[in-house]
Amino acid sequence: MDPNNSRLRTVHVTRYVTPLREGGSLPAIAEADDDFLYVLKFRGAGQGPKALIAELIGGELARFLGFRIPEIVFANLDEAFGRTEPDEEIQDLLRASAGLNLAMHYLSGAVTFDPIVTVVDPQLASRIVWLDSFLANVDRTARNTNMLMWHKELWLIDHGASLYFHHSWQNWEEQAQRPFAQVKDHVLLRYATEMDEADTAFKKILNADQIRSVVALIPDEWLLADSPFDSAEAHRNAYARFLELRLSVSEIFVKGAQNARESLI
Repeated sequence: MDPNNSRLRTVHVTRYVTPLREGGSLPAIAEADDDFLYVLKFRGAGQGPKALIAELIGGELARFLGFRIPEIVFANLDEAFGRTEPDEEIQDLLRASAGLNLAMHYLSGAVTFDPIVTVVDPQLASRIVWLDSFLANVDRTARNTNMLMWHKELWLIDHGASLYFHHSWQNWEEQAQRPFAQVKDHVLLRYATEMDEADTAFKKILNADQIRSVVALIPDEWLLADSPFDSAEAHRNAYARFLELRLSVSEIFVKGAQNARESLI
């Protein structure tokens, strides 16, 4: 896949502003050649391109389903950045990330979602729990909600911990058809009383064509890094097949979420 032919924009990083040290992979705020600020995720970080692939798939599928997601862009990082950064840890990260990375528009002034302060209605809560169960996103907990309030609206961020099966690809077709066990820790689970309605609504608009249009966005160079597949296309097809399978048996993870909620309350 050529990023230049993608529906995602490609920007060039012009200034490394500051690291976001609360993230385990040291994302950073950076400025690009369009004069906007972005949260930059690095291909050279601990989980490598897999975290960027999960971020891309999760974020763009969420956007298609109607959630508020900051704009996602491809971000080119020049190797010169690694020579000018005084912090050795960051310097190594920048050097390992020269080339194509991923970035999200920085929502200036946004505040972290607090479930005690902000009440989420059952429909939205159910849809978010459905999304995270579908994506196998382990990182939407009370400890780390990965949601922001910006201009009084709820925005979803950081889907890099989704699709955790792809760190090994063991029994991935079987995993596609399992409940999402970690849903028990989801920060919005107790409010998700409309899971069946969310399932019906999303299955009316999400299908294999939309899934494959999102998966097609993944750059070949990310797929070829540490790949268990013979080609980028085979790797890309496996992602699509996982999501198609999971969607076809969505009642399994919906029921799993409902059972987990009953245990919670």
